[in-house]
Amino acid sequence: MVSQHKLSERHACALVGLSRDSYRHPIVPSTLNQELLGRIVQTAHERRRWGYRMIHDVLRPEYPGINHKRVYRLYSQEGLAIRKRKKTKRVGVRVPLVAASAINQTWSMDFVSDAIARPGAIARRIKCLTVADDFSHECVDITADFGIGGHYVTRLLDRVAQFRGYPQAVRTDNGPEFISRAFMTWAQKHGVEHLLIQPGSPTQNAYIESFNGTFRDECLDENWFESLEQARQTIHQWRKDYNEIRPHSSIGGIPPAQFAALNRQLTGDSARTPSNQETIK
Repeated sequence: MVSQHKLSERHACALVGLSRDSYRHPIVPSTLNQELLGRIVQTAHERRRWGYRMIHDVLRPEYPGINHKRVYRLYSQEGLAIRKRKKTKRVGVRVPLVAASAINQTWSMDFVSDAIARPGAIARRIKCLTVADDFSHECVDITADFGIGGHYVTRLLDRVAQFRGYPQAVRTDNGPEFISRAFMTWAQKHGVEHLLIQPGSPTQNAYIESFNGTFRDECLDENWFESLEQARQTIHQWRKDYNEIRPHSSIGGIPPAQFAALNRQLTGDSARTPSNQETIK
């Protein structure tokens, strides 16, 4: 307006509602903001399903003086909002869950399905058994295979128990793998209480439902599997990242493995974390 229409500086600033001081002294981004913006963009491209709050939790140790408001402003400035995926609405009665108060008090379990791509042929389905600790929110284990029956499930749980012990209770749905004689016998043998949710009520198993949503959103939907071995390796790396790097909002914005380690220090429990396990073949 000043250069093209020959208006005075005072008149032009009054028309657009801009102070003359701001016009004369434009804002110059600080070195910290420029560096922080670069890290935000880098993290957002590496973690495409992370929002600004999780990026803030990850960058907070590196930049102690920043808060979530500054991260959000820079995040929005670059147009880095993630695309929300549609979720199916379920109508049902909400049943409150009893919150666990210690590690290994309750494990929640369920299955997630995916497929192996085969060019020129029908994709072959795979099943992923997911196990999560309700208290620490650790992913205790994820196993992928073409078929997982009741005996297979008990063998996997026995292997996990070698590293962190048996849980006091496990929560599952009414799938055939969990109501089989093999699984019932295993639970009775090791003194594990079996908590069965009501049929058609996934909200009663909300912990594992939430985890499975994250698992599908950040791992299964972001990768293309061409073999079972590739799927296992990719899932194993994602599980390690979930436990050791990815911050969890419900435990203070720190990774589950770190939260579990702090809890073990307070309780004197020297059990190993699940991230130390090898991939189950």
